[in-house]
Amino acid sequence: MDPEKAVMANPGEKTPMMQPPMMQPPMMQPPMAQPYMGQTSAPPPYNVQQGQPEPGQAHPQMYGHQSYGGGYGAQPYPAGQQYPAQPGVYTVQPAVYMTQTPLANPVNDYMGYSIFTLICCCLPLGIAALIHSISARDANLRGNQAEAKRNSKTAKTLNHIALGIGLSFIIIMIICVVVVYSMAYSWSGH
Repeated sequence: MDPEKAVMANPGEKTPMMQPPMMQPPMMQPPMAQPYMGQTSAPPPYNVQQGQPEPGQAHPQMYGHQSYGGGYGAQPYPAGQQYPAQPGVYTVQPAVYMTQTPLANPVNDYMGYSIFTLICCCLPLGIAALIHSISARDANLRGNQAEAKRNSKTAKTLNHIALGIGLSFIIIMIICVVVVYSMAYSWSGH
């Protein structure tokens, strides 16, 4: 059974199984067969008016002289008659591009401090501090002082914490080495 010629039956009637009419993928259907997004139905078909040629066909009576009238179905204005008044004049304003310049007094980004804590003290906090330092530097270049201050403060706090953890770890390691060395020295009998 041809899906293009399928007829809808009454709900009470028993009919054989019919396939839905959309058997072709949407790309294979002829143009304008489906409505565009947001439209409720497809546009109406092209209607040829009396005395107008088919699209792509030459007008048999006008062959040999050119007509500059309107398109298909358009009525040209008679000589001497003015065009109807336009509803209003519209002007288009040019686009305005706002560029922000770097801050005159940039906020400290603590980049060196972040790299030091990353390498020497506490790797996870050093990475987080480095990310906030880079963000503060970017905000300085964009001219966003509020964001630069916020990221700078966060980087500074993370760097202080990482330095404290790193120094604490170094002090604990020194104490452990001294204690182990003194215990080994006392057990050797000296």
